[in-house]
Amino acid sequence: MKLKNKIALITGAGAGIGEATAKLFAQQGAKVVVADRNIEQAQAVADAIGEQAVAVQADVANAEQVKAMVEAAVGHFGALDILVNNAGFGTLGTVVTLDEDTWDQVVDVNLKGVFLCSKYAIPEIVRRGGGAVVNLASTISVVGIKDRAAYVAAKGGVAALTRAMALDHALEGVRVNSVAPGVIASSYYDRMFEQVADPVAFKKGLEARSPLNKMGEPTDIANMILFLASDDSSFATGAMFTVDGGYTAW
Repeated sequence: MKLKNKIALITGAGAGIGEATAKLFAQQGAKVVVADRNIEQAQAVADAIGEQAVAVQADVANAEQVKAMVEAAVGHFGALDILVNNAGFGTLGTVVTLDEDTWDQVVDVNLKGVFLCSKYAIPEIVRRGGGAVVNLASTISVVGIKDRAAYVAAKGGVAALTRAMALDHALEGVRVNSVAPGVIASSYYDRMFEQVADPVAFKKGLEARSPLNKMGEPTDIANMILFLASDDSSFATGAMFTVDGGYTAW
């Protein structure tokens, strides 16, 4: 029970890495706020967990909704120990082909969302006596990828913001780290499989990005998030932990 009596808020927890993290945290004794823009998915995850969880609807790019989300979390469970900034999405496009609205949407959710959630959650974590923030960065924070300009920029910002937050809040007892996933099996890729001409070849290409020649699973990332949220990583802050099957070692 690595998170016994802890209260965690996880964004984008209606599916994928967020869902796996919410369920793992609950198994480890935490009470979990399952936050997602899609309340039906969030509620399904909360229902699967049971009375240890509550679902909250929020768009992390909207300050009023984020503030209400944190207030709902504290109002329901009484406090907050852990924030997992997981919500995010990507889209195709270079700086030439992207339109301004799409750029803004990607940056708002992936980067501004981390800022807003942390802005309102960290004071509650400090009030509790300290805790942990885990941000979801990406391997592309360090290596880049073609035709994903907004996403690369936003996730690079998350990695840098993590370091700044760690320094700003270290003496308040708040540890801040990020996780950089590689290619992780998810509904995002499931949709892409439906759209490409040769799904088998496309999947093999994704697997080949890793020296292990496979895609990761959401639980692979959830386990690292658990480590960073728990006292097992009590001396870790301001760091990015890469879980990518060796992709960035090529």
